Amino acid sequence: MRRDVFQAIADPTRRAILLLIAVQAMTPNAIAEHFDTSRQAVSKHLRILTECQLLKQEQSGREIYYEVNAGKMKEIDKWLEQFKKIWESRFNQLDDVLLTLKNKKS
Repeated sequence: MRRDVFQAIADPTRRAILLLIAVQAMTPNAIAEHFDTSRQAVSKHLRILTECQLLKQEQSGREIYYEVNAGKMKEIDKWLEQFKKIWESRFNQLDDVLLTLKNKKS
């Protein structure tokens, strides 16, 4: 089943996992040590993030390491960029209005 990326990152635990793994690839047990939840709960979050292609699995011997899929994260950033441009434009307009009001008081 293919999951929605934005639905996946809506969960605070999954966002925390992404931040943790962004620094370095980690095993599920190493990830689980950072959370006050069961290993099974962390595994479920990892599965969802993997199904969304936000995480990739790498086999190294008997261990599986999870790492962030930078390409998929770039897609999210690209989608958000359109909103950043809109917000920046609105903030610039607000700056202009505030400057005009300040100049009228002087």
